[in-house]
Amino acid sequence: GQHNDARMNLAIALTAARYGAATANYTEVRRLLKTEAGGRQRVCGVRCRDVLTGKEFDVKAKCVINATGPFTDSVRKMDDQEVPNICQPSAGVHIVMPGYYSPDNMGLLDPATSDGRVIFFLPWEKMTIAGTTDSPTDVTSHPIPTEEDINFILSEVRHYLGADVEVRRGDVLAAWSGIRPLVTDPNSKDTQSISRNHVVAVSDSGLITIAGGKWTTYRAMARDTIDAAIQEHNLKAGSSKTMGLQLEGAQDWSPTLYIRLVQDYGLESEVAQHLASTYGDKAFEVAKIAQVTGKRWPIVGKRLVSEFPYIEAEVVYAVKEYARTAVDVISRRTRLAFLNVQAADEALPRIVDIMGKELNWSEQKKKEELETAKTFLYYEMGYKVKTDQLTDSSEISLVASDIERYKKRFRMFDKDKKGFITILDVQRVLESIGLQMAENTLHEILNEVDLNKNGQVELNEFLQLMSAIQKGHVSGSRLAVLMKSAEENLRRRAAIPVDRSGGGL
Repeated sequence: GQHNDARMNLAIALTAARYGAATANYTEVRRLLKTEAGGRQRVCGVRCRDVLTGKEFDVKAKCVINATGPFTDSVRKMDDQEVPNICQPSAGVHIVMPGYYSPDNMGLLDPATSDGRVIFFLPWEKMTIAGTTDSPTDVTSHPIPTEEDINFILSEVRHYLGADVEVRRGDVLAAWSGIRPLVTDPNSKDTQSISRNHVVAVSDSGLITIAGGKWTTYRAMARDTIDAAIQEHNLKAGSSKTMGLQLEGAQDWSPTLYIRLVQDYGLESEVAQHLASTYGDKAFEVAKIAQVTGKRWPIVGKRLVSEFPYIEAEVVYAVKEYARTAVDVISRRTRLAFLNVQAADEALPRIVDIMGKELNWSEQKKKEELETAKTFLYYEMGYKVKTDQLTDSSEISLVASDIERYKKRFRMFDKDKKGFITILDVQRVLESIGLQMAENTLHEILNEVDLNKNGQVELNEFLQLMSAIQKGHVSGSRLAVLMKSAEENLRRRAAIPVDRSGGGL
C-alpha cells in the first residue's frame, strides 16, 4: 500500500469542509476551556491562536476531540497535568533515490535487518523510497535526518541489489525524519506494550483522545472516536456513514480520466497522469487555470522544474486550497521537497513569485518565505547532509594519474593559470565549442562546488569534487559533466597532425 499521504490528509479536510465542517490550518490550541457541570469540571471548548497573524480566539464545543498525533500528551496535560504519558514517539527516517533502483511494481520489506529494525524499499512517485522504522525520539515540529541514519539505510539497501549495482551516497536525492505516535493503552493492565493500533480514551472532564493508529485504519479510528463522543456527551447522531463515503476528487474519477485532460486541454501525458492521480476529478479545475505555453506541445501547463510533472497552475490552485507558505507548496501540495531537494530549491523563486501575486505579498514577505523554505530544505529535507558530502570529503583520495588528468582538464578552463576558474572562464570555453549558457545557470553550477563561496572554484575544490564523485559521495554534478564534455569536444576539434603521412594530399 502506497499513497500520497499529504494529499490524502488534505482530501479528508476538504471533504469534511464539503459536509459542513469549519476548518482552519496554522491554528494552535493554547488551552482548554472548562465549565462547571454536575459538580465537576467539563471541557467546553478551546482557546486558539492563529499562528500566522498571532490573533487569539475561542471555539466553543459540546465535545472536544484530541487527535494530535505525536502531540497527544501535551493536549492531555492541558486537561490534567498529572495524567501519565501514553504516546511514545518513534522516528522513522526515509531516503529517496532514483527510480532505477527499484522495479515499478514491486516493493520489499525486511523485518530482520542487522540491528533489528524494519527496512522497506519501495517505488514511490516514480522514484525509490527506502527507510527504517522505530527509533525512540523527542517530539519536535522540525525532525532532522542524520548522516548516521542515511548510511545505515544505504548499507542495508546494498544487500538487496545485484553486485553490479553501485549504491552511491550521492544518489540520495532527499532525506527526512517523520514521527510516528506509538501508544500504550491507558486502560490496559500491561502498560509496557506499545501498539500500532489506536486507542480511544475519555478523561474525567470529557476530553476525547484518539491516539496511535495508522493510515490504513483511519476510518475505523474516526468511527470509534465519534462513537465514544456520542456516548460520553449524549450527542444526537444517526448511524455512521463513513463506509463508501467518497473523498474530495473521487466522484467522477476513472483510470482513464487523464486521457480527457490530454485531449481537452493539451497537457503532456505525464502531467495529466499526475494531476488525475493527485486531484481526481478536480484535476480539471487545475487544467482550467494552466497557462498556454506558446509551444506546439504541450499547449498548456508550464512545469516548475523540467524533470517533474508539477506545473505552475498547481501553485495557484494550492492557494485556493488554503496553502499559505512556500513550504506548504514544495512539501504538501506538491511532493517536490520529498523527491529532490535540489529541484525544490530551484523551483522556489518561481513558487514564491506566484504565491506572492495570489496572496498580495510584499517584497519583504516574499524574501522571508524564500529564506524559510530554503532553511526547511537545508535541515529537514536532507539538503545539509547532501552538501556536507562535498565539504566533509576534504581528503582527496585520487591516484597520481587521476590527479594529473583532472589538473589538465582544470587548466583547459584556467588559461591564465590563476589557480581558480570563474563564470567568465567557463563561458569562454563554451563559446569556443559553440555552446551558450545563461549566466545565472552558470552561477548556480559553480556555486554547487564553490565551498568557500568566494565566487570562484579553486583547483583544490575541483579535485575534492572529483574525489567525492569517485567515492560515490556526490552524483550528478553539473560542473563535472560540463567540464568533461567540453574537454572531449575540444579534443575532437583539435587538428589531426599529418607530418608522418608525407604532408597529406
